Amino acid sequence: MEPIKIDITILSPVQKVWDLFIEPQHIMKWNFAHESWHCPKAENDFQVGGKLKTRMEAKDGSFGFDLVGIYDEIIPLEKIKYHLEDGRKVEAIFNKIDADTTQIIEVFDPEIQNSREMQREGWYAILNNFHKYVENHN
Repeated sequence: MEPIKIDITILSPVQKVWDLFIEPQHIMKWNFAHESWHCPKAENDFQVGGKLKTRMEAKDGSFGFDLVGIYDEIIPLEKIKYHLEDGRKVEAIFNKIDADTTQIIEVFDPEIQNSREMQREGWYAILNNFHKYVENHN
């Protein structure tokens, strides 16, 4: 199945974008698609073979799930590749446009339960949440 690709441009330096993308205390503040959800737990063993573990749940407690990614490749300030436990691959590319502008491109394998459009919208909503978090973070 063809991967899905999304991107966003953030008005912040690549180092700041990178740090807020990988540090668990920050991941918990942006890693959800809608304000009725949150990310109460995040752990990140940020090395090849290490695991990214996040918990997403509805704030009312009605539903939640854990997501685990295993890192395959890390190029500092440029690229992160990992795969989920079900084998789907995810790649995040960090393009330094200039000293104060960074583009993130995410490419991910879709799952089969939900439509491609729903998955694109969900991942984009999370990326947009990240975008707002970075630009409002001093």
